[in-house]
This record gives sequence, structure tokens and C-alpha cells, in this order.
Amino acid sequence: MSVHEGHRERLRQRFQTEGLDSFNEIQMLELLLFYAIPRKDTNLIAHGLLDHFGSVAQVLDASVEELREVPGVGENAAVFLSLIAQSYRYYLVNKAKHACALRSIEECGSYLCSFFQGRRNEMVYLLCLDAKCGVLGCKMIAEGSVNSASVPIRKVVETALTTNATAVILAHNHPSGVALPSDEDAQTTFMIAEALSMVGIQLIDHIVVADNDYVSVRQSGKYDEYLLR
Repeated sequence: MSVHEGHRERLRQRFQTEGLDSFNEIQMLELLLFYAIPRKDTNLIAHGLLDHFGSVAQVLDASVEELREVPGVGENAAVFLSLIAQSYRYYLVNKAKHACALRSIEECGSYLCSFFQGRRNEMVYLLCLDAKCGVLGCKMIAEGSVNSASVPIRKVVETALTTNATAVILAHNHPSGVALPSDEDAQTTFMIAEALSMVGIQLIDHIVVADNDYVSVRQSGKYDEYLLR
């Protein structure tokens, strides 16, 4: 057994006995890279990734193209690393889909955060609910740049009707990391609520997500401020 193989085996055994909590960022990346780069010292590559991106989180949020800019990271390793954050988002969404009902804004907010995990662009989703607050589906309505995504009102109405929703919650993210509703968010909420009311569907709220945090447009007071103008 080579020195590298011995190191790999020790790190794997440590993970199996201790979990990841005691690992530093270099060790975490090394362990992940073992499964994408089977016959090479991954320590230098792990250092290169951290030097380039700054943290494990930023490494895992990077695109395949960005990851390949780091010396030693080939296509297999780049695809494997980029798959991790997306797999985690898939896991959260899949787990949340089995919720029986979402009976509060807090439950809806937590549910919706899963859909934005690791998203780098602004996305718009529509959570469709039945009369008992059961989830009928959560559909992506639009995707924009890092800073903005327009909300197609017609598509919102069509999606709500297609799922036979009684009520819906609109949600979008702020990739900047600040979950504060804007005046534009309040205006969008009003316009979509009006359009949905014409077909007998209630817009319960508009949720703004940033990282693992969220803010309700209605609870923030922005919606009432808009109506009073």
C-alpha cells in the first residue's frame, strides 16, 4: 500500500467512526475527491480549490466550468463536485414533497427554501395548494439573471389552473443573500393576487428567500404599504 493509499484509508475510517464534524475544509474536500480521482494525491487539489474559491460551500456551488479552472480538477471531478449541492437540493425537495399539508406561512416558507438551495440565479416558483392546504405541486415559473427575474402573470394563472389549485403561494429568491421584500415585490404580489382572484384562486402570500432564510411579503408590511399609496 502506498503512502497516498494509506492516507485515503485512514481518512475513510475516520469518517466512518467520527462523521464529518471533526474534519477541516481540506480534509472534507480530500475525502470527496477520493471518489472522483482514484489514483492521485488529492491534497494539493483540495488546497487549490480552497485557494481559488475561498470555502467548501463556494466550491460546491461552483459550476463545472469554474471548477475546471483549478489545476488538477478534470471533468469527472468537476461534475462530481457540482453534483453534490444539486443532489442535496434534490434530497430536500424530495423529502418536502411528502409533507401531508402546509398549514402555516412558517411551514410553507421552510418548504419553499428547499427549492432555492444552491441557486445562483433568481428563480420564481409557484406553490399550489388544495382546499385542505395539501401540496399539489411546486412549479418553476421563471428564471432570471443573478439580480432579477420577471414574473409572467399569465403563466402563474395557467399553472394554478392546471394543477386545480384552490390557493397558491408565490416565491422567489434573492441571490444577493438578503431576504428583504422590495416595493417591486409588493407590486408584483398585488398584480398576481388580482389576476388570480378573477379565476377564483387565492394568492395566500409571496415568499422571498435568501440562503436558508425567508420573509413573507404580507407579514413584512410591504404589501399594506403598497395598498395605502
